[in-house]
Amino acid sequence: TVSTLEVTEVPKSLGDFARFFDKHVDVFGVHVFAKGDVDDDKILHCAHVLAQYLDNDENGVADDPDVVDKMVNEHGGSGMIVFAREADVEAIFDTDLPDRMWLQDLYATEILPGGSEPGGSFDATLEEVLHLVTFAGWHVTYPDIFGLSLDTELSLAMDTARGGRFSSVPSSYPDEAWYHYDDRTCDYYCMMVEYIYWGMTSWLGAQDYAGRCDDIDREWELCSPEAFEAGDPTLHALITEPAYPMPSRIPDGAYDGVIK
Repeated sequence: TVSTLEVTEVPKSLGDFARFFDKHVDVFGVHVFAKGDVDDDKILHCAHVLAQYLDNDENGVADDPDVVDKMVNEHGGSGMIVFAREADVEAIFDTDLPDRMWLQDLYATEILPGGSEPGGSFDATLEEVLHLVTFAGWHVTYPDIFGLSLDTELSLAMDTARGGRFSSVPSSYPDEAWYHYDDRTCDYYCMMVEYIYWGMTSWLGAQDYAGRCDDIDREWELCSPEAFEAGDPTLHALITEPAYPMPSRIPDGAYDGVIK
């Protein structure tokens, strides 16, 4: 069957989600849920970015079927949950919904369908959707490589990028570190999710525009593709290894494929 990306009501089979969400988009079986006060164009932007991460060549077939299979069938499935504002999310995480499905939140105020703005705001859709793919997809599909646990290839690369293994945020990072995320609410495994986001989006050029490098250097120093390839060869090798079909271009929110 052929499906298109369109905003519908929450399917009856997901009735408990209908208590909180009014809108839904199916992307290869991965969900995008949204509240009724979120504009359809922003919901669809999220869905198109998700589709492009999963089907980067936009031929209507997932680039890595195993990853999509894990995102659809493990842990009850996975999905983005889109709210008009951050305060709206609190009620969801007080329920059992996050326990029965991998969920990643995103807010309409940080969704930029026109793309990131030079000298201004970054389209957070690129980050938050990639987080979902990371922990619901790559982490589960390739546990020894991208698994969110100690001594995976990803964790070892991150330890090098941070200048050592730190179970929590250190008082200061070593001078040789190029990844120095300092959010103390983000544990070691959260740091891994953020790390692959920085690496992947830098390699694909999403961080390389006017003013952006200065905005992010407190957390991440390798903002251009060239700087990333030269400065973090270990992570670069992991995300470009043909055995793990990873995106080779950054989503622009205009998915042209017809999902088969």
